[in-house]
Amino acid sequence: MAATPPPFAPFEWMIAWRYLRASRAEGGVSVMTWISLVGITLAVFALIATLAVRSGFRAEFVDTILGANAHVTVYRAGQMDPVTGRVDRTIAEYEAMAGRLRAVPGVTRAAPLVKGQVMATANGRNAGVEVFGISAADLRTIPRVADPETGRGDIARFDAGISIGMGVAQELGLSVGDRIRLISPDGVRTPLGTSPRINAYEVVHIFSAGRHDIDRVRVYLPFAEAQRYFNRDGRADEIEVMVRDPEHVEALIPALLEAAGDRALVWSWKDASGAFLRALEVEDNVMFVILSILVLIATLNITSGLVMLVKNKGRDIGILRTMGLSEGSVLRVFFICGAVTGLIGTAAGVVLGCLFAIYIDPIFSLVNVMMGGQVWDPSIRGIYHLPAKLQAGDVLTAVALSLGLSFVVTLFPARRAARMNPVEALRYE
Repeated sequence: MAATPPPFAPFEWMIAWRYLRASRAEGGVSVMTWISLVGITLAVFALIATLAVRSGFRAEFVDTILGANAHVTVYRAGQMDPVTGRVDRTIAEYEAMAGRLRAVPGVTRAAPLVKGQVMATANGRNAGVEVFGISAADLRTIPRVADPETGRGDIARFDAGISIGMGVAQELGLSVGDRIRLISPDGVRTPLGTSPRINAYEVVHIFSAGRHDIDRVRVYLPFAEAQRYFNRDGRADEIEVMVRDPEHVEALIPALLEAAGDRALVWSWKDASGAFLRALEVEDNVMFVILSILVLIATLNITSGLVMLVKNKGRDIGILRTMGLSEGSVLRVFFICGAVTGLIGTAAGVVLGCLFAIYIDPIFSLVNVMMGGQVWDPSIRGIYHLPAKLQAGDVLTAVALSLGLSFVVTLFPARRAARMNPVEALRYE
């Protein structure tokens, strides 16, 4: 008794390969095969490129937030001042509070801040800016601000002047060594009322935080000078806290509140940007579903090609069945025809998608030149370039989706070929 050949035997591959490379005159579907191949390639390329840009955009957005802003801001609830009648939210014992916050496990830095919004003027231009009063030692620990590759000037001279964002410098036409005037309406208190306070400072450092909305409004003053300028002698407005694991900052909130003491309130970076991150996640999921449908449409071309192939090869199927091929062997022959198309198209799409993610900067620069510039407006997008982050998980997701759909849609025409009656197939031959 003859042994049953194993599944996907060499002769099954040989027959499938012959059908794949058959010309149209021989009853093949080479044109449909090429259409399926190109469609799957483009669909997988689009899916990988979109996933890479999605991952890159979120990583860049989060990095710019964490690299230039507090992970957690600790401040005090308002209390009525019996003398002035104003609500006071300042922190008098800020050094003691900062020390307690630094002692919380997982906290890497706790820095007192003085904050205020003022008018900046230079070279006949005006701009509204947000002033952060901070010590020189704490300023040097802010990654995006203290980065020497993106900044200009000498941050070591911070105590002798002011550090401003790149956007502020461009708007006011300033460079390192120039002087900038800050005008605060809440200035010197006199018997006749409060007069505006106008101080001039030397620009000793210009930074770029990577976010247009930060660079265009933020300036840093030495902490002691900010206290004098904003009438905060011996007080701070809030404590800026940095933690070791900002993605799980919620776990530290109870300990931070306990360390901060009575009337303390906290505001994390997720509270400030959570709505945007959730909207970004929803958009990512919707884009993935849409592109998955695009991959499905591309793989359905395999079904069209195989249906035509089965119809054209009816006589061959009848002869093969008469010679002793089982239904399983016929099914595997046509399954190989469709699966190989999906496999090659997926591989080509992965290569193109990975190359796009790796070389996105020169590609985007070329597009920008061809479109006459200003394709990417940082004032609208917030960041200065289109980022892409190629992750193995995204590539594997795209590969699994494409191959899975390719294999599934191949089964239906392959099963139809396997169940074809050889007598009916050869009746009119």
